Amino acid sequence: MTKEAIVLPKGEGETLGVMGTKVTFLCPAEKTAKGFSLMEVVLPKDAGPPPHDHPWDEAYYVVEGETLFEIDGRAVTARAGDFLYAPGGTVHGFKGASDRPARVLVFDAPAAAEAFFRDVDREVKRLPEDMRKVPDIGRRHQLNFRVQ
Repeated sequence: MTKEAIVLPKGEGETLGVMGTKVTFLCPAEKTAKGFSLMEVVLPKDAGPPPHDHPWDEAYYVVEGETLFEIDGRAVTARAGDFLYAPGGTVHGFKGASDRPARVLVFDAPAAAEAFFRDVDREVKRLPEDMRKVPDIGRRHQLNFRVQ
């Protein structure tokens, strides 16, 4: 796998449906030899992943709206322009917190989240019924949900 320069016009990234959100791959793992990936996530109010951890780093930049993050035991409302970083192993989760969907850029390094998102898009079609599948899908990809 080699690195590849890309130019992605607005609206042309591959978009998946993941747990009530939309995930668009802006710079997929295959373009960076899995060094990192960049996604845009659109979060309707109360949609998003519950607390979880994984071995890769993630960083978040809120472009629009508000997002409620739980990160390393702290609850933080992040607004447009705010940045958050969760090193690998940090327990974190987030959900849309504004009436209009929030838009968040998500950077993961090394690129590891795509396979999880693809499996969720393929296997979780009916919400909330299929949400019970998500912890098993996560385990297949080293993503551990902390749901009671």
